[in-house]
Amino acid sequence: MKNVSMKPFIYSVAALCVIGTVFAATDAHAGSCPADKVLTTPQDIPIKQSVGMKRETLAIVNLTGWRNLGDLRLRTRRLTIAAHGIVPTHQHDDRPSIVYVLSGEIVEHSSLCAVPILHKAGEWTPEFGPGHAHWWENETDKPVVLTSSDVVPPEGLDKPEDM
Repeated sequence: MKNVSMKPFIYSVAALCVIGTVFAATDAHAGSCPADKVLTTPQDIPIKQSVGMKRETLAIVNLTGWRNLGDLRLRTRRLTIAAHGIVPTHQHDDRPSIVYVLSGEIVEHSSLCAVPILHKAGEWTPEFGPGHAHWWENETDKPVVLTSSDVVPPEGLDKPEDM
């Protein structure tokens, strides 16, 4: 693998910070748990398997050696969830992520919220922290398209059969 300058990565991180600031200044984060429904102790949620979900890796940045992070990768994927499809139950105790809804709407079932959370196109949601587990369900008759950016170790990257 050829060595490349870190400048493009640093510029990318700066751009993400600017984008994050823009999103934070808007109502784009509307799809969140209502304040009175946030749980202080995670609830048990059903284990759901993937149904009608396609994952496509768009980009991976190797973070190894950057600010003593260890052997980690910054990954962005496009997820397409078919009508009535399911994103399987998974955890974010140790995997920070940001999901952005490109099109459609999808319902999140979270261990940290007493009610389902509706996410619509143009909204984003952070995913990280102790006890944070969830699964997502497309209750509509149309596909939903999301982007997901997360930090993972090399062994957490998609295998060809996951694509």
